[in-house]
Amino acid sequence: MTISKDQLGALIFLVLSIAYGYNATLIPLLPGDEFEPINAQSLPIALATLGGIFSFLLLVGSTLSSKRSDDKLVLHGYDFALVGKLLALIVGFALALEWVGFLLATVLFLIGGYWLLGERRPKTLLIASLPFAVGIWFVLAQLLDIYLAPGRLFSALFGG
Repeated sequence: MTISKDQLGALIFLVLSIAYGYNATLIPLLPGDEFEPINAQSLPIALATLGGIFSFLLLVGSTLSSKRSDDKLVLHGYDFALVGKLLALIVGFALALEWVGFLLATVLFLIGGYWLLGERRPKTLLIASLPFAVGIWFVLAQLLDIYLAPGRLFSALFGG
């Protein structure tokens, strides 16, 4: 039995949706929130449900239309080394958040991502990274009033 690209993608998203839905049920609720119509689990569970429904529909639809032989899964020609480097960069970003803070970690993540994808001009790397990171920080920290920790390094150096 061969599996098509559409079927593989649908299966991956179905598994991710199920895992996300399971983890959404583990979100702790404040006392009394379990009786509220909307709580901290509501949106994640809704997103997991929608993701599961759409990925299941895609899986069924691609299975019914997979009678063609030209839709086989072909793995050659993809740059899996680049994918691995980008995944390592994401892990590095997650680790850097605690130490250098959201703004600097985001700028470094974007610069690293652009560099891995082939951009080498320092001016372009900064112009593509800095305004976006500052804009996201502004929306989250200033407009939505979400606390973003400055990072342990910043706190140690400047006593924040």
